[in-house]
Amino acid sequence: MQKTLIKGARVVNEGVISRNDVLIEGPYIRKIAPEIPAERDMKLIDASGLYLMPGMIDDQVHFREPGVTYKADIASESRAAVAGGITSFMDMPNTRPNTLTQELLEDKYRLASEKSLANYSFFMGASNDNLDEVLKTDTGKVCGVKVFMGSSTGNMLVDDEETLEQLFSSFKGLIATHCEDEATIRRNSEAARQQYGENVPMSMHPLIRSAEACYLSSSKAVNLARKTGARLHILHLSTAKETELFENDIPLEEKKITAEACVHHLWFSDKDYEEKGSLIKWNPAVKTEKDRLELIAAVNDNRIDIIATDHAPHTLEEKQNTYFKAPSGGPLVQHALPALFELHSGGIFTLEKIVEKTGHNPAKLYRIEKRGYIREGYFADIVLVDPDSPWRVSRENVLYKCGWSPFEGQVFRAKVVHTFVSGNHVYDNGKIIDGNTGMRLKFER
Repeated sequence: MQKTLIKGARVVNEGVISRNDVLIEGPYIRKIAPEIPAERDMKLIDASGLYLMPGMIDDQVHFREPGVTYKADIASESRAAVAGGITSFMDMPNTRPNTLTQELLEDKYRLASEKSLANYSFFMGASNDNLDEVLKTDTGKVCGVKVFMGSSTGNMLVDDEETLEQLFSSFKGLIATHCEDEATIRRNSEAARQQYGENVPMSMHPLIRSAEACYLSSSKAVNLARKTGARLHILHLSTAKETELFENDIPLEEKKITAEACVHHLWFSDKDYEEKGSLIKWNPAVKTEKDRLELIAAVNDNRIDIIATDHAPHTLEEKQNTYFKAPSGGPLVQHALPALFELHSGGIFTLEKIVEKTGHNPAKLYRIEKRGYIREGYFADIVLVDPDSPWRVSRENVLYKCGWSPFEGQVFRAKVVHTFVSGNHVYDNGKIIDGNTGMRLKFER
């Protein structure tokens, strides 16, 4: 059995940074100690000056397979993910066909078992008429059910009030929601069309998909969860107002209603539309600097529980279109962790907080079995980061199938240098190491 000994790393784990050696044996972390003697058959990695932390667990990606693989696929995007220090992902159901049956859900697991370099899970999708299928979901093997309470890519809007209440009342696993009020967005879209015709500027996006639209839907979901006792997780908060809906005075393990922020909402604001245009057009929209700063505050004070990407690639040709024709979403998995390290360098987040929100808390929130921590006996999902190795994002080093990044031209100070997935060394100093696949995540529920 392959053994890898990582020597002299600065281990960031459970609120502490300590110098330790870490021994990986097979898929597991076998030993953590200040000094572990090397043996002849061990692979050695000198981690002097590097930070070692749990790989990021990204609970919101769109890897586009099946059905939209000209934009991305599980193989290409999982390679980009491990290059960015993401060792596990949870993929959304708005593929083609939409993942609305158990058979289609298992088809996606089969695809990932054959081609994903990272560990994986897939959300079951909900619609107005598939409640019986949703209730068949095995919550020990599936991360949760995804509900679009505002339309996005695909046609999965759940807007029937009776269906929503039945789903929240009867599903015993985690319900993850995309919250934007569709009626508000339609009114705002029509007003923008009347003013600009088809030449709506991209800077209108946060006014069309407005703070009001987000809060109306998020507050509705929270009230429904309180009424029914559902386990609710609201994805990609984008407004200051929404953060008021969430508590920070109880442990995460005791929360029944939780929230996520995404990297782009923590990095960009509406002032960036002039330069970036449709490249930062996401749903929900990137909003004001005030919103961005309040999201950061909510991450730091634990109203927001985890940080994810909402990685959702489109081709440049699609993106270089007029407002209503350019799709929302962008690629992020390769650059999320370097961006968070850059925010750390600016005094925004501590490294301990980054690890808490990207590793520990996703594992707690989803009750993932033996992942998200640097602990003996846990799976070796590990990333090593050099905090002082500046590099510039360019088309030449982007690994996304779509071939572009909203961070192009950005110089990041920190670089991911090694990634291990379930004990396998899959990324080494700019080089993808093929030959292994990740594991299906399991949940202790």
